[in-house]
Amino acid sequence: MNPEQRRLFHKFLILEMAVQSLQRDFSVIENLKMSKVYLPILEKLLKDITQDYYHSKRLLVKDKIRLVRIEKIDEYFSDVQIATAGNDVVLRYANMALKTQVEKTSRKIINQSLK
Repeated sequence: MNPEQRRLFHKFLILEMAVQSLQRDFSVIENLKMSKVYLPILEKLLKDITQDYYHSKRLLVKDKIRLVRIEKIDEYFSDVQIATAGNDVVLRYANMALKTQVEKTSRKIINQSLK
């Protein structure tokens, strides 16, 4: 993978994790007393992130790059297995860094949609 493909894959990974997290949070928020206030915000955020996610995925598919799996090593690190046209690649990520980047990306998308 060249640096541009790696950057695109990293963006895709963050978006993938954001979508999964928001989908899990959705069921929790549905049970809140103020769910009618929060659900439209969450739906809009999920829609916007999903659009970016599918766009990134399409670009990766063109380069024959796909996510195989994410394997949690321990509480601090996870390995991300990537299939490419040439060979498979395993990248190690710090879990806390991933969480922070997912939150940062979500905030950025919320701020853009509020403008």
